Amino acid sequence: MAEGGAVHGVETRRGVFEFSYARSPDQDATTPVRRPVVIVGAGPIGLSTAIDFAQRGIPVVILDDADRIGEGSRAICFSKRTLEVWDRLGVGQRMVDKGVTWKIGKCFLEDDLVYTFDLLPEEGHRMPAFINLQQYYAEQYLVERVLDLDLIDLRWKNKVTAVDPRDDGVTVTIETPDGPYQLDAEWLIACDGAKSPIRDMMGIGFLGHVFEDRFLIADVKMTADFPTERWFWFDPPFHSGQSALLHKQPDNVWRIDLQLGWEADPEVEREPERVIPRIVQMLGHSNFELEWVSVYTFQCRRIDRFVNGRVVFAGDSAHQVSPFGARGANSGVQDAENLVWKLALVLKGEAPESLIETYQLERSAAADENIGHSTRSTDFISPRSPFERRLRNAVLDLARSEPFAQRLVNSGRLSMPAVYETPLSTPDETPFAGSAQLGAPLPDCPMRTAAGEDTHLLNVLGDGFTVLYVRDGGRPNAVEGADLRVIGDEVLDSEGLFQRRMDATPGATYVVRPDQHLAARFRSFDAGKVAQAIARASGH
Repeated sequence: MAEGGAVHGVETRRGVFEFSYARSPDQDATTPVRRPVVIVGAGPIGLSTAIDFAQRGIPVVILDDADRIGEGSRAICFSKRTLEVWDRLGVGQRMVDKGVTWKIGKCFLEDDLVYTFDLLPEEGHRMPAFINLQQYYAEQYLVERVLDLDLIDLRWKNKVTAVDPRDDGVTVTIETPDGPYQLDAEWLIACDGAKSPIRDMMGIGFLGHVFEDRFLIADVKMTADFPTERWFWFDPPFHSGQSALLHKQPDNVWRIDLQLGWEADPEVEREPERVIPRIVQMLGHSNFELEWVSVYTFQCRRIDRFVNGRVVFAGDSAHQVSPFGARGANSGVQDAENLVWKLALVLKGEAPESLIETYQLERSAAADENIGHSTRSTDFISPRSPFERRLRNAVLDLARSEPFAQRLVNSGRLSMPAVYETPLSTPDETPFAGSAQLGAPLPDCPMRTAAGEDTHLLNVLGDGFTVLYVRDGGRPNAVEGADLRVIGDEVLDSEGLFQRRMDATPGATYVVRPDQHLAARFRSFDAGKVAQAIARASGH
């Protein structure tokens, strides 16, 4: 923790931590202090972004207008890829240990099971397909990690009231309990959520749709013997004509999501006297306690430009989707991992500033993919006409026995990492089989070190570029600008899954980006081609 900007929080009630405001020396400066990176927002995206910068040696200031974390469960479903990112940031295993692991989902029409899916049918991955974990735990673990890092200055009750972008940075005006002050940021990262004040200050609007439907979220504490699976009902007998969702969280808390319809009054529907009878109707008993209730509508939309000069938007400030499919927080964490390594190279003078444009290219394409999936899920869950409802129910009826119809059932396509079609990738010279794809994160698999210690592929990658070489007699010289890992020498393919997933043959060489996405692959090691692939992936 740098410069005394944050102190350890006090838990005022379960999951809610309050932090003290602390005056920064920057507030006493006669002119605005220049900082390389200023992040607005101390939610999961802002905190993940800051940790990644700090681990890459870049000092960061985080500004948040609140003095607490943990107001409600909010996001609960965190995907395998997000857990892999958090593992690299030092908190992934802690999330998994606390979370409820699951991979099976079931869809029902009325009382009848029509479809079951498995999100991780293959073995050999360190991280599970999904965990359910209340957002307040995720934020707590991320804040505690932040407080361990000297390069992060986390400032509570620092509210940004104005931004003045320039070609070489951004002047940020900040209101505090001690009055206003200014910072001069080389780069400003807006991780300030769906209602982003930074976006409003810059006059940036959304493109997309607001869906006319309302949903009730209720987190209830109870003892139940339901399996740790995702259960989704279309037209259940306990909530006729609508949809329902049931998910388990830690601490015997269950997430219940009930479709209400557009005409529902959100203020009335969140009152306990309305919520409790609905849940009793679903569960058949009243042996539960309400932990948190919210009524929401949702949008599928994004801003046009994620990169606006030296102001960059990430997470909900840049794009919004429905909660079906768990694509909100998960895509935001993947925004962070895409942006940070690129901006770190730029700040260190190791890449041109134009590299940041590939964040715009890659993550806006990922947002469009997420918005498309989310929109189709919404159309299936909330048919807009009697004809669409009959068509939807016909698909569900067929799904009981027909595999083609099961592929059409859409209760929310669950979050998957983006595969980037990007100029940073070097096209294959020869075909590769296996599950690895150019532009995608490497598929994880068990490995073993030469010392006999069990590990996994993603854990042997470096923080920068990594070159994986499958031993074929000799050993290449060190690769400039990358860590070299020799498969079959210093790292062993303990179960043969690396060979199968990467289509690895003797001499095969793989160039992996700092965000663990595959940038290039060759059937034999060629120092010149490897250097060109690294240069290309660095934006040169």
